[in-house]
Amino acid sequence: MPESWSSSRVDLHLEVAPGGRRSGLESALRAAIREGRLTSGTLLPSTRGLATELGLSRGTVTAAYDQLAEEGYLIIRPGSGTRVADLPPQNPPAIRNVDEHTPLHDLRPGRPDVSAFPTRAWLAATRRVLSRNTRDVFGIGDPQGRIELRRALAEYLGRTRGVRTSPDQIIVTSGYYQGVGLLSRALRAGGIETAACEDPGHDAYRGAVERRLRIEALPVGSEGAQIETISKQAGAVFLTPSHQYPTGVPLHPKRRQAVCAWARATGGLVIEDDYDGEFRYDRQPIGALQGIAPEHVVYGGSASKTLSPVLRLGWLAVPQDLVAPLTAAKEEADFYTEALGQLVVAELITSHAYDRHIRASRLRYRRRRQLLLDRLAAFPELTVHGVPAGLSMMVTGLNEAEALARCAQQGIALRGLTDLHHDPITSPGGLIIGFAAPPERQYPETLNALCNTLTPNAVRPPS
Repeated sequence: MPESWSSSRVDLHLEVAPGGRRSGLESALRAAIREGRLTSGTLLPSTRGLATELGLSRGTVTAAYDQLAEEGYLIIRPGSGTRVADLPPQNPPAIRNVDEHTPLHDLRPGRPDVSAFPTRAWLAATRRVLSRNTRDVFGIGDPQGRIELRRALAEYLGRTRGVRTSPDQIIVTSGYYQGVGLLSRALRAGGIETAACEDPGHDAYRGAVERRLRIEALPVGSEGAQIETISKQAGAVFLTPSHQYPTGVPLHPKRRQAVCAWARATGGLVIEDDYDGEFRYDRQPIGALQGIAPEHVVYGGSASKTLSPVLRLGWLAVPQDLVAPLTAAKEEADFYTEALGQLVVAELITSHAYDRHIRASRLRYRRRRQLLLDRLAAFPELTVHGVPAGLSMMVTGLNEAEALARCAQQGIALRGLTDLHHDPITSPGGLIIGFAAPPERQYPETLNALCNTLTPNAVRPPS
């Protein structure tokens, strides 16, 4: 008999075989328990409610419950309902190994300390948002993003990052990764076939570009990306100028001017990933490249490193002629980004709770970076690269494969440098060590575990 969902206070899907009604119900319940669809402790519908939904008499359901209780499948407690007994299913579902997702020691780059998420401020902002906009919050969203967030971002990015934009030039995305995909699609539709990407650089973002465009390697040196090597075929260049990932160097002022001059002369487009742009520890953060040439630079940012990647919230500040094609691409991709989170982040920004959280995070991560530097000083053969900024540092002077293997044995998750190059086979090795992700109390233990793996064999460079 087909299931019904209307009358019981507890929903229950059962396929009751035709024939004897009581025996069919008993068989359906046994199967659901054995297969693990009804787990231990699950509350079942009342006899009256289930009888109504299945079109059976209440006595038939009561008898079936009593029989299964006798067999040990159910526990019946007058006044508290009928529940599934503590009986493991015969065919339990496979359990995924979660060690790779929840390592013992998380030193992966680009990950903030989510245990320091501003929960109290978030809840307060959520209450304020819901008290003002209850009806509007739960309606259809805008593909370009909530105007409240776009207004807040235009003010915030101009004030803190030197971005020159307006709310109508900002597009809210489901993370920066989606933004890269939308840009690549729009570039290809506009006739651009080749883009330059930093080498080494973020492999996930490079992969997103490569699905739409042919990419060419843009070497990165001690002064950042070597702008003079951009070919004539390239119509766009993807950069992390404030804090290059993974080397940690900022783009030299002369090269910042050079890439803007290249864009003006060729009509090319610069895509700026403001990677870790808020986190500079020895001076005021470098302003965004977009502020120099807003008509030729797309600025991209997200809440992944400042708040949490689980929010899936990013933004692009784009030249006016890209607003329409990118909004159309966003609408085609997923219609719009979840709206409640946008409104809460907008409230955090306008109330300056966002600024306070970033300042507190900046102090915490600066201490962590210094602790990591102090511990690595015990290994003089290692070289630490980059300026005091961001959530990670690049270390060379070791055997990457051996170091990664030893770290994996100790439950330490971090990244190797090789895979971030366009040609991993001929590229030098190293480690990218993130220092932000571990909870505050666990951080010293994590550093101990890391340093215990950096034995002479692990740090010995390959011959």
